[in-house]
Amino acid sequence: MPPPTRYPVPARTHRIEQEVRRSRFIATIGRAATPADAASFVGLINAEFPDATHNCWAFVAGPPGSTDRIGMSDAGEPHGTAGRPMLNALLHGGVGDVVAVVTRYFGGTKLGTGGLVRAYAGAVQQALETLPLVERVQMTSVTIAVDYPRVSAVQLLFAAFEVEVVSQEFEADARYSLRLPAGRLDGFRAAVLDATRGQARITEVA
Repeated sequence: MPPPTRYPVPARTHRIEQEVRRSRFIATIGRAATPADAASFVGLINAEFPDATHNCWAFVAGPPGSTDRIGMSDAGEPHGTAGRPMLNALLHGGVGDVVAVVTRYFGGTKLGTGGLVRAYAGAVQQALETLPLVERVQMTSVTIAVDYPRVSAVQLLFAAFEVEVVSQEFEADARYSLRLPAGRLDGFRAAVLDATRGQARITEVA
């Protein structure tokens, strides 16, 4: 199954804070389309909270639930008590291109392995519940050449298929450079050919 061409992603950096047995847990979530984006985000949080006991992190750089490009770190917490629970929360959170850092300031009371897992996963889950979202749409570019009598029929399709006109030229025929959601391309191509009785020339731009 091909990856989705549109899915929810963080609209902006978002932060929540909670206290668990006197330890402060600060969860910061941001957008990361690539592992490099995630590393940069983690670096910013480390710089913001250099005195924290731990800055644990996890990311999913891809569609919601995808495990192709993921990462995590316990950042000094016992193995498996921070990064993995955070990653699991992200993978089941329904959001793509997402990175989370949970900053901990130790409050003097040890939480134990189970307590840490619940605290780190819970911080990410709570942040995801209130995270502002936007839709990431993978776009594709095409060119169309069409005879003048069929221009109106083609133009009527633009709004229905979320087409953006990048440029247009009117010479021997009408030529358009267009952008549209990748997931709409096959339907748009079929509709154009139907509207022009197969006369339009459609070329996908690499």
